[in-house]
Amino acid sequence: MAWIQIRLNSTNEKAEQISDFLEEIGSVSVTFMDSQDTPIFEPLPGETRLWGNTDVIALFDAETDMNIVVEALKQASHLNEHTAYKIEQIEDKDWEREWMDNFHPMQFGKRLWICPSWRDVPDPNAVNVMLDPGLAFGTGTHPTTALCLEWLDSLDLKDKTVIDFGCGSGILAIAALKLGAKSAVGIDIDPQAILASRNNAEQNGVADRLQLFLSDAKPSDLKADVVVANILAGPLKELYPVISQLVKPNGDLGLSGILATQAQSVCDAYAERFALEPVAEREEWCRITGKLKA
Repeated sequence: MAWIQIRLNSTNEKAEQISDFLEEIGSVSVTFMDSQDTPIFEPLPGETRLWGNTDVIALFDAETDMNIVVEALKQASHLNEHTAYKIEQIEDKDWEREWMDNFHPMQFGKRLWICPSWRDVPDPNAVNVMLDPGLAFGTGTHPTTALCLEWLDSLDLKDKTVIDFGCGSGILAIAALKLGAKSAVGIDIDPQAILASRNNAEQNGVADRLQLFLSDAKPSDLKADVVVANILAGPLKELYPVISQLVKPNGDLGLSGILATQAQSVCDAYAERFALEPVAEREEWCRITGKLKA
C-alpha cells in the first residue's frame, strides 16, 4: 500500500482539534511529535522562527489529492501562511525493512551501488555512492528513488550537466556526478535538505561539482542537459512551466514520485514539449522520461 503524509506544525492546545479534523476528511492515522526534536524546516542562517511545540502527522492514501486537504485545512483555519507544513511520500515498508534490517549495499542498474558508510563496498570498481539511512528522504529504498537511480545509470552522463529538482538527501545529484556528469545542481524548498545534500556530497567527494539552491533563490537562467524531479504528481503538474524551462534543447527529463494511476495526467502535462518514452513501473509507483522536442 502506498501512502502520503502531511506534517504540520501546531501547539499542544490545538493539536487534538486538528487531529479530529484530519480524521474527518479522510486521514487513516494521525500522530503527534515533539517539534523541537525534528523541526519540519530548519530556519535559515540569521532567521528566527516561532515554532509551535507539536507536529501533527496525518497519513493518507497516496491517491488522495493533497491540494484538497491543504485547502480544507485553510478553510477550517488550521493552516495559514505562517504555518510550516510538509507533504511527502512514505517509504514502502518491505523495501525499508530490507534496508534497515540488513544495512547491505543495493545495486541500481548495471554500474551503480548505494552503500552504507560502515559496510565494505561489494565492487570497488563499480560506481559507489556512500549514503547512510535516515539522513533525509532518499536512500534508494523507495521505488521512485530506485527508478530514478536506474534511469541515471542508463544514461551517458559524461560531460553532462544535471539538475536534481527536489533534491532531498542529494542522492540523485550525487549519483549523477559519480556516474560521470560534469556538474550538478540540487534544488529544494527545505534548508535542511540543502544541508543534508551538502554533507552527503562532501562524504562522496563531489561537493566541488555540486551547487545547491533553495527554490526561490535558483538562478533565473538555470538549464541542464539532464533534469530529474522525484517529488509528487501534483507538484510535477503545477511546476511544469518551471521544470520544463530547466531542460536544454534535446535534453533528458526524468519524473517520478508518481503513482501508476496518476501517470497519464502527468504525461498529458508534459507531452506538448517532450517526446515521452514508455512509462516504467515498480509496485504502485512509476517513472516518466523523455526528451525536449526540437
